[in-house]
Amino acid sequence: MVPVVAMSMIVAAGPVAAQSAQAVQKAPEPGVQVRKPTLLLVPESMVNQTAAQQYVQLKQQASAARRLLGPDAPQARRVRAIAQRLIPQGVRFNEKARAWAWEVNVIDAPTVNAFCMPGGKIVVFTGIMDKLQLSDDELAAIVGHEIGHALLEHGRARMSETVLKNAGINLASAYFGLSHAGSTALASAAQLAVTLPYSRSHETDSDLVGIELAARAGYDPRAAVNVWKKMGAVSGGQPPQILSTHPAHGTRIRDLEAAMPQVMPLYEKARKG
Repeated sequence: MVPVVAMSMIVAAGPVAAQSAQAVQKAPEPGVQVRKPTLLLVPESMVNQTAAQQYVQLKQQASAARRLLGPDAPQARRVRAIAQRLIPQGVRFNEKARAWAWEVNVIDAPTVNAFCMPGGKIVVFTGIMDKLQLSDDELAAIVGHEIGHALLEHGRARMSETVLKNAGINLASAYFGLSHAGSTALASAAQLAVTLPYSRSHETDSDLVGIELAARAGYDPRAAVNVWKKMGAVSGGQPPQILSTHPAHGTRIRDLEAAMPQVMPLYEKARKG
């Protein structure tokens, strides 16, 4: 909201000033419009460090079980190739992502799931590729959706919410004094931030980010609609893990279709090179 004083100054300046103000206004940036969380009390560095530690542990466990695919495995090469095209497109949503230490790994397991931890730590399970028989466009929609969660800092928002829920707003600031109790509480909140499901609004916004990343990278964003149709078909009435807190299939498909006019021009532009 523009302050009343500022508004009075604009009016008093007359038509010339008004025309000048209009001249410097930027045209709306093409693409989707999403909401970024405002409750971000916990430092980004703490969230990303926690995620990186958990990512290392996950890779170690998968490697010990001989489930972590090597870099030359066909499915790993495929996922990395898609991610490498998607990641650079994300700076529109989060400029800090340029400095993240992005990692992409594939785990050989039947789980119908994929995720991107805070700071750009991506995991895709072979189960989601095999059971859904994903095309590259469809896989880009899924990976783009998961990247969207990281770009919009949904994990950091969940961690902040957990801190406030467990301690109350009056104690939250004390957590950052590095006392033993505060450090322990933050560590607990950080674990939850990485493992708890996202809200439905987070999922909706990540859907939109995902189709824009895909479109800008030259993948057909319309494939996202088919992904969620396939998800519904394989779920057998019980949603797979990746869909446990997602919007209903019909709602998600309608939202995606409604956003296509914003992203199809980006896709056409990317195709023309």
